[in-house]
Amino acid sequence: MNRKTLALPTLAVLLTPVLAACGGSDEAGKGGGAIVIGTTDRFEETTDAPAPFDPAAAYDIGAWNVLHSTFQTLLRLPRSGTSPVADAASTCSFGDRKNEQYRCTLRSGLKFSNGHALTSEDVKFSIDRARAINFENGPVSLLSNIDSVETPNELEVVFHLKSPDATFPQKIATPAAAIVDSETYGKKELGKGFKVVGSGPYTLQTEEKDGRVVKAVFSKNSDYQGSVKLQNDKVEMRFYDDAKSMEKALKDGDIDIMNRTLAPEQLSRMRGAADSGVRLLEAPGQEISFLAFNTEDPSVKNKSVRQAMAQLIDRQALARDGYDRTSDPLYSLVPSGITGHQNSFSNKYGEPSADKARSILRAANITSPVPLTLTYTDDHYGEATAKAFQSIQKQLNDSGLFNAKIQGVKWADFRPEAAKGKYAVYGMGWFPDFPDPDNFVAPFFGKDNFLRSPYQNPKISSQLIPDSREAAERDTAAKFFHQAQDIVADEVPVLPLWQGKQYVAVRSNVTGAEWALNSASEIQPWELGRGV
Repeated sequence: MNRKTLALPTLAVLLTPVLAACGGSDEAGKGGGAIVIGTTDRFEETTDAPAPFDPAAAYDIGAWNVLHSTFQTLLRLPRSGTSPVADAASTCSFGDRKNEQYRCTLRSGLKFSNGHALTSEDVKFSIDRARAINFENGPVSLLSNIDSVETPNELEVVFHLKSPDATFPQKIATPAAAIVDSETYGKKELGKGFKVVGSGPYTLQTEEKDGRVVKAVFSKNSDYQGSVKLQNDKVEMRFYDDAKSMEKALKDGDIDIMNRTLAPEQLSRMRGAADSGVRLLEAPGQEISFLAFNTEDPSVKNKSVRQAMAQLIDRQALARDGYDRTSDPLYSLVPSGITGHQNSFSNKYGEPSADKARSILRAANITSPVPLTLTYTDDHYGEATAKAFQSIQKQLNDSGLFNAKIQGVKWADFRPEAAKGKYAVYGMGWFPDFPDPDNFVAPFFGKDNFLRSPYQNPKISSQLIPDSREAAERDTAAKFFHQAQDIVADEVPVLPLWQGKQYVAVRSNVTGAEWALNSASEIQPWELGRGV
């Protein structure tokens, strides 16, 4: 099978119906007319994450869905497309040809939800605070290239960068650069609990039980000034322990829409439900799933072990059997649909082969079967994760070259333990912070990388990434990412598995669902309304 480089235009998300169902009820989303979103995300206070909605700490798609609705950033991703537009700022631009100085002018009259004025000093405080806290599992790596922040007056902010970075506008459009109130948030410490003081399109109230959010209510912020146009006055988010109970709530009319996280068998069932009052929308996605390695762990320290796994794992079978074809095989960290994508793992390893994997191990004098423990989180990426890891385990063990065991761990423990190097091999998912190839390479291999991986490659981190950021036209940066992908395929510090599609299930009387997700797969609740 030919899996050579596949070049597609960068994704501009527009969800399209795979089912146009009749029916629906005006009772959907009972309770004050709020649009009700169902999710299996979990938000809870832990020792490692005392403030799940603090922008200096939050770094996963579920939390960012909350932050995008309640905080402002200078720029934000638009309704569709990939080029950021002004939000808290009225204008932003590079002030030099080298892309080393970035200047923004704020809208006048901005206010936080507590009535405090928002000025350029709050922007500087927010950036400096995130960098000072330097939360281990947080998004600070997105801000690591900032040298200093200057505030000439109450409305102007100037960012001085350590090196050229054409992707900087996209980075400050993420919640990593969310603007917090300098009178409310601690300068060098995280908050506690779920309180949010922002200037975004919604204010937030939560209901908690045992340190966990059970309901979140987003109310229209009448003081909001920005580029978002709200199609509703209130959105409610309800949390479910599993996808099955969430689907039942949708069919019963207790919720109006859901997208995180749907199981593959649910998607197959919904496609065929012609009279359920629910429609299923589908779009290309940029979510990726991969195995990460602690390259200092004795069991996988020799790259030949990792290469043998890359040679063995059958991604086609995994997408078919583990995910019922609701995802596509992935042969690089940079997914298809993103500029610079190429199938480096397929180009290097070809079709799955036990014989070739055996040769790789023999050449390195590694005795088989190699003992391994594969760790995954059993409550964060959806219920299909366990089935997928069982499939990977079977593929490895059936070859006779590995003796693989698997274990599931709760996300609250999994993420901090993985960052501390506890697991030799573990499963991770990645939704892009912004739709650019830089965001599928730099977070994994740059300084202070997201995985806290001991793997270092100076060519990637010190040459290819910096060189790519000098290219204002991102198509011209592709050659640098091609080289980086080839290096990853050879050294296998991570092993790409599959690329997800985007799905939203929605009741028939909800409008705007085709715009429910932006190009970074983040939900845009302000687009949702009621009608035909």
